[in-house]
Amino acid sequence: MPGNSLSRRSVLLSGAVLAAAAPAVPAAASELRGVGRPMRPGQLFTLGVASGEPLPHGVVLWTRLARDPLAENGLGGMPDQAIKVDWEVATDERFKNVVQRGQAEASPRWAHSVHVEANGLRPGTEYFYRFRARGELSPVGRTRTAPAPGTLGALTMCFASCAHYGEGFFTAYRRMAEDEPGLILHLGDYQYEYADNPSKNVRKVEGPETVTLANYRQRHAQYKTDPDLQLAHATAPWLVVFDDHEIENNWAAEVPEDKSETPGQAFLERRRAAFQAYYENMPLRWESMPQGNGIRLYRRRQWGSLANFHMLDTRQYRDDQAYGDGNKPDGPDLKVPERTITGKDQEVWLLDGLRQSRARWDVLGQQVWFAQMDHDPGPAKILPMDAWDGYQASRQRIKAGFSTTRNVVVLTGDVHSHWAADLKDDFDDSRSRTVAVELTTTSVTSGRDGADTNEGGDKLKAANEHVHFYSARRGYVRTQFTPEQVRADYRVLPYVSKPNAPVTTAASFITQDRDPGLHAV
Repeated sequence: MPGNSLSRRSVLLSGAVLAAAAPAVPAAASELRGVGRPMRPGQLFTLGVASGEPLPHGVVLWTRLARDPLAENGLGGMPDQAIKVDWEVATDERFKNVVQRGQAEASPRWAHSVHVEANGLRPGTEYFYRFRARGELSPVGRTRTAPAPGTLGALTMCFASCAHYGEGFFTAYRRMAEDEPGLILHLGDYQYEYADNPSKNVRKVEGPETVTLANYRQRHAQYKTDPDLQLAHATAPWLVVFDDHEIENNWAAEVPEDKSETPGQAFLERRRAAFQAYYENMPLRWESMPQGNGIRLYRRRQWGSLANFHMLDTRQYRDDQAYGDGNKPDGPDLKVPERTITGKDQEVWLLDGLRQSRARWDVLGQQVWFAQMDHDPGPAKILPMDAWDGYQASRQRIKAGFSTTRNVVVLTGDVHSHWAADLKDDFDDSRSRTVAVELTTTSVTSGRDGADTNEGGDKLKAANEHVHFYSARRGYVRTQFTPEQVRADYRVLPYVSKPNAPVTTAASFITQDRDPGLHAV
């Protein structure tokens, strides 16, 4: 940062300080361009550190011990015994001013993961944290508490989705970290269940298709060994939700992808295993610890009075996709009032939260296209069954709730391309009132290098007048929230098949307070 001989950014981008006694020195330019200095195999903290779930007085601190991250049994080469882990939080990266410290237990029951809920911190404050176990010290992470209630201010927030380890390098995560956001959202498909595909992949995926708890633990561990992902986790607190690939492609509630299978015990066991591994590997609060057959991921986090983040789960409680998966003609089943993508309880929770909100911006962090996306430019209507188009009555009820609050921004992942759209009262009438905006991020790697445009995207944009922009490149979205407006920068990479791609902004839009709709910058 200006005026500091040692910037916090240089410490983090050079890969995190590995020893308390080592003096912090400015990183060389070559280090900033490299992959950082992750822990060596055989050390305890090979999976890095992370933070999440910021509140005004606390934040979750995460790590997971793993000397052999890719061990087939999913236990990271760790012994079948609990290990004491010390943690500390400081106001400086050299830990001269430690404000909180304590001890946690890394248990084999939870794959030696640690979830510390550090409390008693000051609102709206930057902190640094680290762990120590058996004489080894973790990398340093940077985090931030949420501002106090009533605070407006500004927030830089980046969000991402869809990161297939095999299909490319995670450079987008590094570029996101370089933007120095105060908060990062991940909207699903953090990892993929598929086995390796040597004819398609540019990086080897370890293990078979993930089905068992050991499989999911091993897959999460491989992802966490990536230095670019580690850097993004160590730079800012995260809020996360899953989509389908954290478990299995296109699953719905208790229904597996293969509709010929009878929903039952085998899929429920797979789902339970995936839920447990997801909790173990994410900086989530104890309230999200899996219980029985489920995991509670829909939740609300406030960023002062500037923004409420309503994090949704559109997968666990939904009715199965109508007419099968894919793009299908519009039909009566899509309009059945009882069909839901959120489940009744989550819908009531969301509508109550919007009605009671006093935030300047209400933000829905969710997984699949909210806007209508008609795939037929002619008079017919061809809609994606796996998106809100497949649950039209459910969408209409949520849209009605938008009128009870000041400003709504919907954030979306899933589709491996960037999109910017106005949300209309009536999507079939371009003159209809705009009630909110939808910002959709492309993938981190899924789909490999991509392109600026493609034939399918061109046709889709042309068939939907409420769409302002799309790009089929890989990347993420950077947003800047202020009391007056939200700015969205669509960040893109020219390739992910090789590491260290540069990043540029393909398009920027703003939406203004009490004036829903997107305006190109």
